[in-house]
Amino acid sequence: MANERLRAALLERGVSIADLADAIRVDPKTVERWITKGREPYRKHRYAVASYLRTDETYLWPEALTRDQVASASESEVVRVYPHRWAVPRDAWGRLFAEASEEIGVLVYSGLFLADDAGIVRMLGEKAGAGVRVRILLGDPESAEVAQRSADEGIDDGMAAKIRNVLVLYRPLRGRENVEIRLHRTVLYNSIYRADDQFLVNTHVYGTPAGNAPVFHLRRVHGGDMVNTYLDSFERVWAGAVPVGS
Repeated sequence: MANERLRAALLERGVSIADLADAIRVDPKTVERWITKGREPYRKHRYAVASYLRTDETYLWPEALTRDQVASASESEVVRVYPHRWAVPRDAWGRLFAEASEEIGVLVYSGLFLADDAGIVRMLGEKAGAGVRVRILLGDPESAEVAQRSADEGIDDGMAAKIRNVLVLYRPLRGRENVEIRLHRTVLYNSIYRADDQFLVNTHVYGTPAGNAPVFHLRRVHGGDMVNTYLDSFERVWAGAVPVGS
């Protein structure tokens, strides 16, 4: 059976069979067999292909790793666990975004603590100016989901007010090249802060403000599947969100 995922990844990246073969030092006919006949490469070649195409080995070859191997790799993706968001060092957020060279993503209801940091906002603008794609997802202040989150936290309509405040704080970013801000109507179980292959994931706990909930610091590891789960969630919310101003 042909490997359509590998074929699609090549097309998406604009990479030819010859380009990939040259990059990982194998015969082009070998790469062609991986695609057309679904042949499974050696582990070192799977890793090299996934790295070159900036995707995950388990996506290109779902059956290549055993459950134990995937579980072990996923466990290695956990860098650190913080018991509360307020326990995350203040400069950790800045370091996270400072290391991004391709993609920054923020998925929150309001994320007021971030938008209220003028240094962070300035850094996001500078990163966008350097060609980094910056995507920010905020809760729609008119949505039932935002109203429910406010009720869950016992702050009446406070969440909607926070979001409107954040939209004002992000005015320096709005309209800039490489910056996109959208509003979503999603029940969030986590807030996600992404910088390339690193993530800070702030869990949501019923009746508890996000600032008092745990945070996981994750870094993608080839063969792992935890980071991909959060990345897929981000993309699904993004796809259904509405650009600010529409």
